[in-house]
Amino acid sequence: MAALDHGPAHPAEAEDPRVVARHARIGIWLFAAYLLLYAGFVLGCAFLPAWMALRLWGQINLAVWYGFGLIGAAGVVALIYSWLCRKNVSAFAATHRTAADEREEPS
Repeated sequence: MAALDHGPAHPAEAEDPRVVARHARIGIWLFAAYLLLYAGFVLGCAFLPAWMALRLWGQINLAVWYGFGLIGAAGVVALIYSWLCRKNVSAFAATHRTAADEREEPS
């Protein structure tokens, strides 16, 4: 019988901690921006139901259009994150030094 205990298909990548930290910061900022949009939707539904019930284009209420906007915004945020994280990360790592790098250098 064939052995099913094989390892991963690809070897583990060596990731620069500075690049990982940069990507995390970008993700947190984009998440915060999207969270504000979503909070506006939730607060609008909770405290302004008459406003969210307004019929707009196509006789569809504002809450539905806002929901569609949130779905579209999530896709746009994903594309922005992908674009920002794809930028030249080796140049970023070469130009941005951390306190850990300075500790490693001999005095």
